[in-house]
Amino acid sequence: MASVIDAAGEPIPTSSVLMSAAKHIEIKCRPENVEFLKCKKKDPNPEKCLDKGRQATRCALGVLKDLYHRCKDPMEAYVGCMYYHTNEFDLCRKEQKAFEKECPLG
Repeated sequence: MASVIDAAGEPIPTSSVLMSAAKHIEIKCRPENVEFLKCKKKDPNPEKCLDKGRQATRCALGVLKDLYHRCKDPMEAYVGCMYYHTNEFDLCRKEQKAFEKECPLG
């Protein structure tokens, strides 16, 4: 299992990383995601919403970086479990609980 971050300290948004951090991203990036979805609904032309998409992506990557720095070990354990078990939450509840205890939602 590769690390959650690359050599430069930037998050690697694999499916396991994103699934593990989904609740945190949902809460912290709600405004950016809502604006992006409103834009997409208003105009299906992808070019019209690039800026909103960049803002949503920037927010999600910022959340991943913050989580990694605040809760490195439990996050890596949770991500590793999710990777090993093909993102099956039910098989990683112990790791999820430890991660959310160290980095609570909200």
